[in-house]
Amino acid sequence: MPTTSRKKVKEYLLEEISNNGFAHLTLIDPDPLKIDISKLSKLAEALDKGGTSGVMVGGSTAFDKQFLDSVIEEIKRGTSKPVILFPGNIAGVTKKADALFFLSPLNSTNHYYLVRAQAIAAPIIKLWKLETISLAYLIFEPGGTAGWVAEVQPLPKDKPEIAIAFATAAELFGFDMIYLEAGSGAKEPIPYQTVGAVSRFVDIPVIVGGGIRSPDQAAKMVAAGASIIVQGTHYEEYLKRGDFGSISNAMKETISAMREAARVKSG
Repeated sequence: MPTTSRKKVKEYLLEEISNNGFAHLTLIDPDPLKIDISKLSKLAEALDKGGTSGVMVGGSTAFDKQFLDSVIEEIKRGTSKPVILFPGNIAGVTKKADALFFLSPLNSTNHYYLVRAQAIAAPIIKLWKLETISLAYLIFEPGGTAGWVAEVQPLPKDKPEIAIAFATAAELFGFDMIYLEAGSGAKEPIPYQTVGAVSRFVDIPVIVGGGIRSPDQAAKMVAAGASIIVQGTHYEEYLKRGDFGSISNAMKETISAMREAARVKSG
């Protein structure tokens, strides 16, 4: 298992994609009102055993920075796989993580979320020498909490040509990766046809998250061309019950289905 101390996180993720045909990230929201920190090390261990490639930490609403540091420390007690920040604001940045998705919601209508928050945080991120992975963040309708907070004009799910336009702009701007987001807790994921259209047109990794609950849904996203699948809400019910065995088994089923989809896709 690769360790972040010897390898850059971006390089590690690209190797996962190259070797397996995909990577899987689990998203944890560091909200003290939502999560029991005492369970995080066991959660991380279960996710690791299940086969996730790493853990994203972030949310759309404000949270306590000291608590964020504690969340990351607890996660690292359970896994040596990368912990990547996925910040909703400058409060979501800490040097405790292995890397940071330095993101911009490109369909936001507010300059603060497009670039000003990033500009405020950028100098300290560089001084910390925290690895950054530039990420174009595209939020689809209905938008969810992330869309409301970032004041986006949600992209239509059934207009892949619009998604292609934004994704191509992101690629030409020089972003490392693109994240197509249906919203945490979304009832349905982004249509596979839209994911496929974007993935075929751009040459940088496409990440897809939101509403992906079943192994079949994850597998279909891989088959459509997604490079990285993100899940979070799917495991929350198991976590509330402290059912870590079920978390690990559910992850194994998902990874197995994704691996088969990647095998079929590669011919």
